[in-house]
Amino acid sequence: MSDRFPPGFLWGAATSAYQIEGAVAEGGRTPSIWDTFSHIPGRTDGGDTGDVAVDHYHRMREDVALMADLGLTAYRFSVSWSRVQPTGRGPAVQLGLDFYRRLVDELLDHGIQPALTLYHWDLPQELEDAGGWPARDTAHRFAEYAALVGAALGDRVEHWITLNEPWCSAFLGYASGVHAPGRTEPAAALRAAHHLNLAHGEATSALRAALPARDQIAVSLNSAVIRPLSPDPADLAAVRRIDDLANGIFHGPMLHGAYPANLFADTAPVTDWSFVQDGDLRAIQQPLDALGLNYYTTSLVSAADPRGADRRADARADGHGASAHSPWPGAASVAFHQPPGERTAMGWTIDPSGLYDLLLRYTKEAPGLPLLITENGAACEDGPGPDGSVHDPDRIGYLHDHLATVRRAMEAGADVRGYYLWSLMDNFEWSFGYGKRFGAVYVDYATLARTPKSSARWYAELARTGELPLVPKA
Repeated sequence: MSDRFPPGFLWGAATSAYQIEGAVAEGGRTPSIWDTFSHIPGRTDGGDTGDVAVDHYHRMREDVALMADLGLTAYRFSVSWSRVQPTGRGPAVQLGLDFYRRLVDELLDHGIQPALTLYHWDLPQELEDAGGWPARDTAHRFAEYAALVGAALGDRVEHWITLNEPWCSAFLGYASGVHAPGRTEPAAALRAAHHLNLAHGEATSALRAALPARDQIAVSLNSAVIRPLSPDPADLAAVRRIDDLANGIFHGPMLHGAYPANLFADTAPVTDWSFVQDGDLRAIQQPLDALGLNYYTTSLVSAADPRGADRRADARADGHGASAHSPWPGAASVAFHQPPGERTAMGWTIDPSGLYDLLLRYTKEAPGLPLLITENGAACEDGPGPDGSVHDPDRIGYLHDHLATVRRAMEAGADVRGYYLWSLMDNFEWSFGYGKRFGAVYVDYATLARTPKSSARWYAELARTGELPLVPKA
């Protein structure tokens, strides 16, 4: 197998607006659900917020120059909905759009393709006050917002992503409550999942109407790779149940126009699904130009021991944060277990084979649809040495092994067109605050100075040559 990637393969890095921008009250921006959530005591580690984050709003040109120095050919960023359309309704605020116009122009001037994500979890607070994603109207508001951004930037941005990880938005936000808005309502989480699907479909249609024909539209799913604790039929049934809640609930309607056959029965004790209206599935199933996949680790499940309540499915064993409330509605019969093996600083098991399985699954699930790895990376315990440099050999090893797996999947037939490292730089890591560092660029949070880590230089060599560099000895 060759370690060389084909010409034209996109080498990118990814970020999201609330995690890096700061400037939360500038240019007409109003609070999002993450502004509200992070200011509630106890919701984030250390009480951290994204008020300043890494100040990308004011340091944008410096950051784009850094991307160019690293040889990136693509950059995936998200637009802050409340910066562009503060109430989630009405006309766009031009000051907000102007920031993204400047960013896109700066990227293009440096030969970097912009990849724009419309939604990376920062719903305008006014829309949450009106019901949030469990409310059907939020999907319609999202389509209007998509049309505004598409009309403003479609002449320069060719790569579009509707939603990032809708599973997290629905189930961490409305079931386990570890993400904004922090609600713990299982039925609302399932309504949110459907309305996120509807938002994706309606936004895709709105973008098709607003964008030039050359532009490409995708969605980014954090599809789970779920393995059974044993070959026991009860454990295999647990895998199927979680697969429907993690994966099929989104790719079923988006790719095939139908929810998984067993999903309604599994969740019948939670909801009757009467919020699914005639025509919704046709609206959701819109043709896509690519499918984005975010991958970090695998999940290990079994049938729960009915005598051990502590083995019920919850957010602790699957790495999404501690909560007394499960992010898996209707899955009390399933237990999660920590997969064996070496872990990242997030506690997530390192398993590149899961990425291979994921790519081959979607090669079969959606034949002919190009794939993008829109997030992949590792949180590591890294920091500057005596000379000020930051060496992160663990991250280099993680990236090397996962990218070697990508090449193996491509040799097996997966049509992978690009890879976006998560993340460009250390930033606000949601409920984990600033304690977890995923960046290829180190950020000193006291001074906001940026220092490329050794993994950034390693990745730059890969972007330059298209061939996997060796992993340096520690």
